[in-house]
Amino acid sequence: MDAIDEEIIRCVLRNARSTYAEIGEAAGLSAPAAKRRLDRLIATGAIRGFTALIDTQALGWRTEAFIEVYCKGHPTPAELHQALEEIPEVVEACTVSGAADAMLHMLARDIAHLEQAIQRVREVPVIDRTESVIVLSRLFNRPRL
Repeated sequence: MDAIDEEIIRCVLRNARSTYAEIGEAAGLSAPAAKRRLDRLIATGAIRGFTALIDTQALGWRTEAFIEVYCKGHPTPAELHQALEEIPEVVEACTVSGAADAMLHMLARDIAHLEQAIQRVREVPVIDRTESVIVLSRLFNRPRL
């Protein structure tokens, strides 16, 4: 991966519907050259897909929280993944270092909805307890490179 590939990735992160001409302009390439480079990034797995970014606020999901998860015993990441993927309010989940075993990013319509979703997390057999932090305001959300 070189600087041109990185610029192509930045361009499609800003707008996944960019034309080959727009991608080429951003990366200093012709449209056909941009298409070839983009196709190669997809073929090698550097770009795994394209998606729409949803404004959860516009859809009515206005409550956001980060949840520390403390487990019973030592469940594997695969076990945690399987147990948590069925809870739609969990939009991201990571195992972490430190006192907690995992960190969840959750979205909900309101506090009551969030409370119900957290309760479903607590009902997962391998989870002992949780600690929650509710987001007051999002300062920024940067596309990941």
